[in-house]
Amino acid sequence: MKLSKGNKLLILGILLVVIDQVIKIVVKTNMQIGQHIYVIGNWFQILFIENEGMAFGMKFGGAVGKFLLSFFRIGLFAALCWWISTLVKKSTVPTGVIVGLTLITAGAFGNIIDSLFYGLIFGYAPFMFGRVVDMFFFPIIDTTWPAWMPFVGGNHFLFFAPVFNFADSCVTVGALYLIFFQYKFFARGDEPEEESK
Repeated sequence: MKLSKGNKLLILGILLVVIDQVIKIVVKTNMQIGQHIYVIGNWFQILFIENEGMAFGMKFGGAVGKFLLSFFRIGLFAALCWWISTLVKKSTVPTGVIVGLTLITAGAFGNIIDSLFYGLIFGYAPFMFGRVVDMFFFPIIDTTWPAWMPFVGGNHFLFFAPVFNFADSCVTVGALYLIFFQYKFFARGDEPEEESK
């Protein structure tokens, strides 16, 4: 039985969400917050942290802000699902556009699960107030600015500082793919005549 494009995308999305959740559960149930595991030297580490707010740990508005953020995530996920479902029905839409959007949607849903249910599952917060589990840390450059440099001399310099998860990676890869390889579809504002690969 041949799978339709929509079913293939659904399977891809489910697979990405399952991978994300398996990684998060393994990390959360086997590591302490702040614990490091060095994978490759010092520059690739598993560092278990929990993100209470937006990307890179930003917060706003306390409990009300957290609720609004969770509500916004759900709305964005629903809008992306609707958009993908409409694009799948159009044979002229490049497959790459739909795959890129599927990556973004799966990543968004992976983090929604944390926000909605982890507080209940692990017993630390009510529904919609869970924390997102992050673990990938790549401090590729960890050094101190030379003392002779104006303004920053002697200060600590770290690149790349953010700690992120598999779902974040899906969103980033999907967005970058659309920007660099499918920009013509969005720039035109209409559907191309031929499907691009």
